[in-house]
Amino acid sequence: MDSIVETRKPMREMSDSDWKRQIADLGEDEGYYEPLGPAHGALFADRGPVLLVSFEVRGAIRSRGEGQVPLGYSLAEAADHSSLTLISDRDTWFRDPAVYAFFDRLVDDGFFEDFDRVVFYGAGPCGYAAAAFSVAAPGATVIAIQPQATLEPRLTGWDDRFTEMRRLCFTDRYGFAPDMLEGVGKAYVLFDPAVTLDAMHAALMARPWVELLACFGAGSTIERTLTDLDVLETMLTQACAGSFDAANFWRLYRTRRNSGRYLRHLLAHLEGTGRTYLAAMLCRNVVRRMNAPRFRARLGPLEEALAAKGVTLPDPLPLPSEI
Repeated sequence: MDSIVETRKPMREMSDSDWKRQIADLGEDEGYYEPLGPAHGALFADRGPVLLVSFEVRGAIRSRGEGQVPLGYSLAEAADHSSLTLISDRDTWFRDPAVYAFFDRLVDDGFFEDFDRVVFYGAGPCGYAAAAFSVAAPGATVIAIQPQATLEPRLTGWDDRFTEMRRLCFTDRYGFAPDMLEGVGKAYVLFDPAVTLDAMHAALMARPWVELLACFGAGSTIERTLTDLDVLETMLTQACAGSFDAANFWRLYRTRRNSGRYLRHLLAHLEGTGRTYLAAMLCRNVVRRMNAPRFRARLGPLEEALAAKGVTLPDPLPLPSEI
């Protein structure tokens, strides 16, 4: 295993075929790698009684460091968990009969019954797949970031982001993701309510066993935001340990208060929607807590704009360190 990782070529030197061969080598070393039609593959590593099932896109995997291995594989390896990674060559929503047949076979073989805990994870089109295929493992935990419920035009014709994918069939096997979640133990759907189309898909998934986690201010790149906050891997680690819940998520997500990227996005949103007062309050809070020249530079003009309207900011509350 170590020798495989150590001999990987740098990303810029590795062709897709070389990379796929190295993924196949990982499978041969720890479990198996199985091509599923021309655009998908499954990498299984057999390690322990907890299984992390992740859905990932080749380009996203190859953009990662750490040897260009899937997120699910590397995270499970660190905790000595088993992992099953479904890999697509592009955004396909994993709508492929070869993928359906693979999960059918896993169900027939009682594959998921061999594990004490199963966690499904994905983001965007992969989040849809995590929800849709979780039906194969009753009682599983699902974490889906910005998932689509379906791209069936009769149901979600209002989503104009993926019109070229409407030729895919979402009405056959493993089709409507909200229905496929009915057998889970618990599902967590993460979205930003300000991203209207994501919020509409999340609303379609609302069920008693589905927790909708509204990530205000995260925008359309929630997975990247959680990664930048060093929160995503902790979430999945907790889910694999059986300790992840909404309360733990909000504790983790609070670290966004110290993320420059998140705070800049929030400031741009507040100013873009004309909420000058809140933008000024944000800038003052950030300036008091952090070395933030951009926020310091914006605070003066925002205060002047408020003063012109006869509005002044209240006296600031003391920070915990000042009490």
